[in-house]
Amino acid sequence: MAVSTVYTTHSLNSSCSISSPTRTQLGSHQRQVVFYRSSSCRGRSSRGRSVSVITCSTDTVVIGLAADSGCGKSTFMRRLTSVFGGAAEPPKGGNPDSNTLISDMTTVICLDDYHSLDRYGRKEKGVTALDPRANNFDLMYEQVKALKEGKAVDKPIYNHVTGLLDPPELIQPPKILVIEGLHPMFDARVRELLDFSIYLDISNEVKFAWKIQRDMAERGHSLESIKASIEARKPDFDAFIDPQKQYADAVIEVLPTQLIPDDNEGKVLRVKLVMKEGVKHFSPVYLFDEGSTISWIPCGRKLTCSYPGIKFAYGPDSYFSHEVSVLEMDGQFDRLDELIYVESHLSNLSTKFYGEVTQQMLKHADFPGSNNGTGLFQTIVGLKIRDLYEQIVASKAAVPVEATKA
Repeated sequence: MAVSTVYTTHSLNSSCSISSPTRTQLGSHQRQVVFYRSSSCRGRSSRGRSVSVITCSTDTVVIGLAADSGCGKSTFMRRLTSVFGGAAEPPKGGNPDSNTLISDMTTVICLDDYHSLDRYGRKEKGVTALDPRANNFDLMYEQVKALKEGKAVDKPIYNHVTGLLDPPELIQPPKILVIEGLHPMFDARVRELLDFSIYLDISNEVKFAWKIQRDMAERGHSLESIKASIEARKPDFDAFIDPQKQYADAVIEVLPTQLIPDDNEGKVLRVKLVMKEGVKHFSPVYLFDEGSTISWIPCGRKLTCSYPGIKFAYGPDSYFSHEVSVLEMDGQFDRLDELIYVESHLSNLSTKFYGEVTQQMLKHADFPGSNNGTGLFQTIVGLKIRDLYEQIVASKAAVPVEATKA
């Protein structure tokens, strides 16, 4: 008897499963494909039948990025969204002061939107935005969880211009959700929702130089007010923000150079990419030989380097009792097009073609850090996140087939 396959669709959202074959009035076998709105579903086996089971899900992949204010989160977000394609822009037709950025595949949410106290409320109670008491972690967890499950949310908006809490905006579940801010790994419930996490660890010396550049040049703050702000925030930063780096899958450390003795200018940086071993769907980048300890000075005929030059290092280490691989760059590039020479000596970059790291760096040559390790390692992490996303999607699209006999 002929067998026909009939697909009955109920909804094109979220998940689907193929049920076991059933008998139709025509005597042929009908196989139904049912789409659900829930985040995942599985076909069930029936006694005495061969069952084909397909499980698929459009759950959102969630990335967490933690850092203190003024530590380069915005630049990192622009590099990351560029890897996935499309310009990241505020929601069209919405609040012009929205902190949300939406591109073809990504939605970036600023966790400042989950402040439970506005600027005046924090001042009245004598707390900073870094203090957990000034943030609504219950709402943060509920909404990140909902987005991960494919459900839209009405997310609040913290207005950085007025310091007030504006009416909420509708956020649709994207393919990739990035939550960036002070506390993406602070609450254990939110932390469990993350598919990958990054911490930007900026040393006090470099942080001070960056905040002066941003707050004086862009926001008109005085040097005295910047110093006072840093000192006022430091106890809360040490207590609530900095400890989150122990949970990160990757940490980008930005430190003063070791190539210039007693350097006080802070223009040349030493940057480390600390990569945790054993993270699902993530394999650390390595230089020359995986697991070895390497020190490399590439300056010469193939890489133009002015004083004080460039030095790379790579090797295994321990970070908060976790096994890690560490890639380090000290110094800066003179010519970005020559970066391909360095790229050719790095492995596990998750690039789609030879020279993609160099291409991304040249594409955003005007971004801060494009001539040093901050831009290089942010770009590499962006490519690794793209690879992680593709692996997660591929694993969810797998079709396990279970055959049972009577």
